[in-house]
Amino acid sequence: MRTLPALGAAGAAVLLTAVVGMTATAAPSPPPAPKPQITDAAVDKAVARLDRTVGDMMRRTGVPGVSVAVVHDDKVVHIKGYGLRRTGESAKVGPDTVFQIASLSKPVSSTVVAGTLTDPREWDDRAVLPGFSLKDPWVTDHVTTADLFSHRSGLPDHAGDLLEDLGYDQAYILDHLRLEPLGPFRASYAYTNFGFTAAAEAVARAQGTSWQKLSADTLFKPAGMTRTSTEFSAFANSPDHAATHVKNADGTWSPRFVRDPDAQAPAGGVSSTATDMARWLRLQLAGGTLDGKRIIPADTLARTHLPEIVSQPTNAVGTTSFYGLGWNVGYDSAGRVRLSHSGAFELGANTNVTMLPLERLGIVVLTNGAPVGLPDAVALDFFDYAEHGKVSTDWLALAASAYATALAPPDGSTTDYAHPPAGAQPARDSAAYTGTYDNPYYGKATVTADDNGALTLALGPEPLRFPLTHYDGDTFSFMTAGENAVGRTGVIFADGTLRVEYLDAGHLGTFTRR
Repeated sequence: MRTLPALGAAGAAVLLTAVVGMTATAAPSPPPAPKPQITDAAVDKAVARLDRTVGDMMRRTGVPGVSVAVVHDDKVVHIKGYGLRRTGESAKVGPDTVFQIASLSKPVSSTVVAGTLTDPREWDDRAVLPGFSLKDPWVTDHVTTADLFSHRSGLPDHAGDLLEDLGYDQAYILDHLRLEPLGPFRASYAYTNFGFTAAAEAVARAQGTSWQKLSADTLFKPAGMTRTSTEFSAFANSPDHAATHVKNADGTWSPRFVRDPDAQAPAGGVSSTATDMARWLRLQLAGGTLDGKRIIPADTLARTHLPEIVSQPTNAVGTTSFYGLGWNVGYDSAGRVRLSHSGAFELGANTNVTMLPLERLGIVVLTNGAPVGLPDAVALDFFDYAEHGKVSTDWLALAASAYATALAPPDGSTTDYAHPPAGAQPARDSAAYTGTYDNPYYGKATVTADDNGALTLALGPEPLRFPLTHYDGDTFSFMTAGENAVGRTGVIFADGTLRVEYLDAGHLGTFTRR
């Protein structure tokens, strides 16, 4: 899953939702405790313009379907679907349409874990999952659930995601995180889906059950979230679900990909509806109760809302952004905590939740289009208007720009593999490259040649097959695929090895010939 490392993401809201109402001010003494500032009338006015706002942003982006819920003072004051579940068909999105919520799964999952604990300090218990270890044995012996849920374990950004793209299952990915180089433990922030997943699975194992059953028994069933699941099959088999869409070169949108996130279910595998997410928002804003019933302990839930690590020392408005336990945490100029999280599948989903607990006000926006900023912009626009009675900027333009920057291919090769250099050296005979190569992290790679000598690289357990295009000498290229695709990448053969350029973060991408 491509989430937004600089923004905390599928945490785009680290940057974006920090903006509304924030100013960088210094005070000689602690400010007084914040008080609610948004009136019922202001909320009503902000809700009244949501239809127009959503419609305008859908027209500007082309995103096919959107579902929105707003909760205020323990009431659902707006819930509505917009647009189509799937382009080319007539079925419309409604409040009960099931969406993949991507990394919005993280605060949902932290709610589940909070429901298993009896004391907030249990978040600091060691995360014990049989077979799971990190490169430093001391870190393995000390890493806690809170460390992994707040992305401060030292694992590098998005560690394990490329293994998922290649088709490896959860067990393989978690086992191979032990080979990832580590940053400073508890002193560095790096957004990591599979570190988060390892901690959640450890909690489920300690409870003697699966993550899927723990989620259902602890949160979904007690809270009446009847259409929410952590299993891809439940989403795919729902008769009322929103297909994932990506944008085509001509500006239209198509459901060209299927994203199965089961390997990282706690971090990105939840599917839900606006109706169910509104119930979860009510529970969050009421400190763990819903319809007069205690679902989650107040103190273990409150711990999830506290900063655990600095995610951005200085954000776009000169203030500091934090990450809590599955939540982006920020504070505005009035001292109010603002909690948010975004979710993003580049293969076709984008979501956002934002809430001001002091105001007992929250919004969730679900979409069935690849990330272009619409859900973040709807939330930002809504809170901006509710707080100030007007909209201070074009939030869609800002959000779209932030997503475009965050989701740009990572820095690395400056080589344009689509255009071989003038005077490129010819390749050797195909037999110089064919064979089986091994890599302790990525497993086996196989290079084969057809009758005409054209080469194909096979990677992953199934495997995935990538036709190689000659570039220069012993260098070839192929088009990457999956959630973390970066376009065309290089394959360099040398001295009985092959190195796949886009897999080489942390120097893990070299395969040795058998």
